Amino acid sequence: MKLSILDQSPISSGYSAKEALEASAELAQTAEKLGFTRYWIAEHHHLSGFASSAPEIMLSYIGAKTKKIRIGSGAILLPYYKPYKIAELFNMLAALFPGRVDLGIGRAPGGSAEASMALSDNFLEGVRQMPEKVKELLQFLNNDFPDNHMFAKISASPLPEIRPEPWLLGTSLKSALMAAECGTAYVFGHFMSEKDGEDIIKQYRKNFIARGTLQTPKVILTVSAICAETTQKAEELALSSILWKIKAENNEGTEGIPSIEEAKNHFSRLGMEPIINRKHDIIGSPKEVAEQLKDMKHRYQADEIMIVTLVHQYEDRLRSYELIAKELIK
Repeated sequence: MKLSILDQSPISSGYSAKEALEASAELAQTAEKLGFTRYWIAEHHHLSGFASSAPEIMLSYIGAKTKKIRIGSGAILLPYYKPYKIAELFNMLAALFPGRVDLGIGRAPGGSAEASMALSDNFLEGVRQMPEKVKELLQFLNNDFPDNHMFAKISASPLPEIRPEPWLLGTSLKSALMAAECGTAYVFGHFMSEKDGEDIIKQYRKNFIARGTLQTPKVILTVSAICAETTQKAEELALSSILWKIKAENNEGTEGIPSIEEAKNHFSRLGMEPIINRKHDIIGSPKEVAEQLKDMKHRYQADEIMIVTLVHQYEDRLRSYELIAKELIK
């Protein structure tokens, strides 16, 4: 079973952004040793709980610390940028780390409205132009503009021997159909979607048009999972992410991913029991988590499962991935 990692580079309370980024590099190195297929890092802006605002910088750092695991963005938020610059960045990564680079593309804001305004004069216009931006980016990656195009005489240098593999990330039918039309691989963000992912993926496969090097549709399902030696321990670890998500949804200030003790005190003070969202989060022992991941892979007809794990202690995160790998990676 192919397993991969999506890392949001979380900053836990009591830790610095530097420590969070160093923990991300350690996670990538551990993932390689455990046999994970790829490691991707996300892009967020002005979110106190996440450290990675520039995936391309972290990927160069991580690429130099690993040897064979695929590395990529999950995702570069394309509405903010010119396709040419993104093609240059990822072509350069692909030149440095041949056959290992993925370019995950998304259109979410990745932060507050103020951050979007600071990054772009008109983010919504960038979203509207997303289909054209994706197509232009792919042409730069493939270096195949028609002769009469204004960009026909330029290339996104350096041109690597093995091009970055493009993936379109999304949580809607619109993103799936865009990926199908462009002939790219598709990543469905199950962990952050309320939509019917099974049908969305079916529509992607049904409408896929073979273009370039990808001749058949390819799907990754991104799932939130927390694993520990026992179900009770896993549920305890999940308290941190439950509280952090509640605070984020309520726009409450937070110093990062809270500790288990902070979460327990919070829920105790309010006299309430934390609610685990079983629809989005897989939480349990190694066998429980493995069975649920296998079931999801079958139901969604995914080629690969990508796991995102949000807990307070970085060693607990490493242990969660290690336990899952022992069950599923052969």
